[in-house]
Amino acid sequence: MRTRNLGKSGLEVSALGLGCMGLSFGYGPAVDKEQGIKLIRAAVDQGVTFFDTAEVYGPYTNEELVGEALAAVRDQVVIATKFGFKFEDGKPAGLDSSPSNIRTAAEASLKRLRTDRIDLLYQHRVDPNVPIEDVAGTVKELIQEGKVKHFGLSEAGVAVIRRAHAVQPVAALQSEYSLWWREPEEVILPTLEELGIGFVPFSPLGKGYLTGKIDEQTAFDPSDFRNTVPRFSAENRLANRAFVELLGRIAAKKEATPGQVALAWLLAQKPWIVPIPGTTKVHRLEENVAAVSVTLTTDDLREIENAAAAIQAHGARYSEAAQKMINR
Repeated sequence: MRTRNLGKSGLEVSALGLGCMGLSFGYGPAVDKEQGIKLIRAAVDQGVTFFDTAEVYGPYTNEELVGEALAAVRDQVVIATKFGFKFEDGKPAGLDSSPSNIRTAAEASLKRLRTDRIDLLYQHRVDPNVPIEDVAGTVKELIQEGKVKHFGLSEAGVAVIRRAHAVQPVAALQSEYSLWWREPEEVILPTLEELGIGFVPFSPLGKGYLTGKIDEQTAFDPSDFRNTVPRFSAENRLANRAFVELLGRIAAKKEATPGQVALAWLLAQKPWIVPIPGTTKVHRLEENVAAVSVTLTTDDLREIENAAAAIQAHGARYSEAAQKMINR
């Protein structure tokens, strides 16, 4: 497994990380604990050193799973987690990035992760009620105390990134980015490059769609959040098929899979981009990791770019309620 540096932060991680959310939350029922531990440890065996979780995944159970799975190799891996929600009766009940809640969340995450430090601590969503300077300042204190190593933001806009970075250098921004969601290219990526901040794309496989294994006939579990995503309506899944067909054409030439080409395309965009695809299956993990070895030539990238420019993505990437949580 090759490694990459997240911007100028000095944080070196495997070129592909593992998004652990789906093991506990979001994509149907949580996996059996032993199955989850097996998958995370298989990722370690494959050379993955970067693991992404959050207090809200579960809630709480995903951090516990990640902590148990990685305890034996803690000094060999980088663990990222996130704060930013308040909870009532064990369920998320809105945003809360108040300094007191950041500290409470960080202490609880340390215990669940079975560690004495969090390598990368993200604000999960920008809280419009708390100045980002207060957020960055609180994380700066946690860094000075040795409880946190690096500060990150998720789904933040350019103004917020600049204000936060002025208080405490931001190591990484995590936001959605893939061939069918390219919004970050407009102003986010140039800003990150200017400031020396790494980029961690979540949903790099389009929440599974870009693998080619999902079509308009696919039925999701009732608890799968894709049921609420407009882009995943049966009508839009059919309309967006052109993306998968494009990836399939390139994949056939490369003796790869559409998912591998989707990941290789992301890796080719910038050397400080580290995608975090998630999966619950070891064979899919192995397929994703192998994408690091798929080389797209200048001609391949031009072909993808020209073809993608003619494709219109259909459907919003989030439900209206979820979109309201994004305050850029």
